[in-house]
Amino acid sequence: MNQTHTALAVRHLAFEDLGLLAPLLIGRGYQLSYLDVGIDPITTDALLEPDLLVVLGGPIGVYETEAYPFLVAEREGIAARLQAERATLGICLGAQLMAAALGAAVTPTGRKEIGYAPLQLTDTGRSSVLAALDGVPVLHWHGDEFAIPTGADRLAETPGFPHQAFALGTHALGLQFHLEADHTRIERWLIGHANELAAADVDPRRLRSDAGIVGPQLARLAPGVVSAWLQVVESA
Repeated sequence: MNQTHTALAVRHLAFEDLGLLAPLLIGRGYQLSYLDVGIDPITTDALLEPDLLVVLGGPIGVYETEAYPFLVAEREGIAARLQAERATLGICLGAQLMAAALGAAVTPTGRKEIGYAPLQLTDTGRSSVLAALDGVPVLHWHGDEFAIPTGADRLAETPGFPHQAFALGTHALGLQFHLEADHTRIERWLIGHANELAAADVDPRRLRSDAGIVGPQLARLAPGVVSAWLQVVESA
């Protein structure tokens, strides 16, 4: 296996990192690095360079460009990468940025989907790399939603949120849910998002309990799902 692959993760919050995906990527021979938004400069060249780009989650909307001007450069870099058909994985805000970069709408829903709940795959999703996740509880944590970009396949849904995942060709995968989240480190999420949980009337005790119950299953399945996608990417 090629030992010179590079993977760059764009991180918007310190505790929303690669999580479960880090050991997988290292095991597949990727050299990992992070671009910490708000600290490191965001340039199109930086986002184009790595073999794999993973754009992680964050508590802001892609449309909040006046309040968070870095979103403009981030979206432009992602757009250039997708245009070049370079391997790109987006999670939550990352998937929304990918959708926006591809010209799809990203809008607030006026409600929150927070917690572990089963994912329902579409017919296309059941024959995709996400197949193992059909009916599996995954971690949801969002209030915005993306439209499916033109030319992309819709892969998954949940009640009230019909757009949970999309794939564009073999090079781009956008996930609204948090496949990377490590249940053994959920406490950092509960602390970091304490105000959002309180505003949404979500009990952190329930999230902590659910993480202990269903988190291990996700931890077993998530690396296989991403590994299957990387196998397609690397053989393309």
